[in-house]
Amino acid sequence: MTYLELVNKVLIRLREDTVDSVNSTSYSLLVGEFINDAHSQVQDSWDWSALRATITANTQVGIFNYILTGSGNKSEILNVINDTSNYFMDYKDQKWFDNRFLNHGLVNSSPRNYTFNGVDNNGDTTIDVYPIPDAAYAIRFNLVLRNALLSNDIDNIKVPVLPVIHLAQAMAVRERGESGAQSAAELFFTADRTLSDAIALDAAKHPEETIFVVG
Repeated sequence: MTYLELVNKVLIRLREDTVDSVNSTSYSLLVGEFINDAHSQVQDSWDWSALRATITANTQVGIFNYILTGSGNKSEILNVINDTSNYFMDYKDQKWFDNRFLNHGLVNSSPRNYTFNGVDNNGDTTIDVYPIPDAAYAIRFNLVLRNALLSNDIDNIKVPVLPVIHLAQAMAVRERGESGAQSAAELFFTADRTLSDAIALDAAKHPEETIFVVG
């Protein structure tokens, strides 16, 4: 569903006229802000199947830092695979990396470890790998890519739409203090229940991620 369609869905629920663009009126712009807030909250609430993607970084000899182009700063890495050498790579913290670089000499081989090293000028996540590549390796990052703020009328969302609509409606009712029917508290309850139902349905696709294993 597009940004404009989401705004109009909320306007209808508020008994307001629909618009031809999110920028049409000051009130549709405000509802657009609520849509963005709701969309961000829904995106952050679960590792949605629809947001899962793969970014491949192809290494170069002697280079240990790589940009995950298009990842943004809200991505979440699920696992990392050295696709050339056929094994999963292990996460290590920055202190571990600093110790290797400072006290263990420059080891050049197939990368087995990775860590985060900030973001670039475009806001994309950067990654360090170790050992330092001695050849070209394809490093596959399986991650959750959370979308940036909606801005254009035709921008689409990938997460379930009902939790976004209900949450944005609740925010709008709370802001103006009345809805002619349900209270803001009731609407937030409906939004939470809708979100819980959506998470439960999506979690059924990844049952291993909801099971706690000891040891």
